[in-house]
Amino acid sequence: PQLPHGHLPLPSFWKVMEDALQQSGAQLRSFCQAFETVTPSPGTQPLTPAEERKVLSLVSKHGPDKLFQVTSNISGSKDLDLTLLRGQIVALLQGADTKGNTSRWLVDAGGPRGFVPAAKLRPY
Repeated sequence: PQLPHGHLPLPSFWKVMEDALQQSGAQLRSFCQAFETVTPSPGTQPLTPAEERKVLSLVSKHGPDKLFQVTSNISGSKDLDLTLLRGQIVALLQGADTKGNTSRWLVDAGGPRGFVPAAKLRPY
């Protein structure tokens, strides 16, 4: 079989091939970037049906923009602190505790409500 552009002199042939490869590389890079922005990070666990129902009820009560996912296990140490597992979904009720400390947020965990470290939450 004849190569496309096989009739070209060698330097021109290589130039055509190089341009095609660069174009493919650029397309691949932009595809990878798009893919990374669309897919959740590997830390995100798929939700169980029970968790899904809880998320739906949190959305209907608080709206989707208030949902956060727990990024690592939280063991509550003080009164009113929640103990939550990584991957759980909570709804933000208040971005501060009763003393106005913004590093502890008041959240609704789909039943229990309490405080969690803001640093261990990321928008869902």
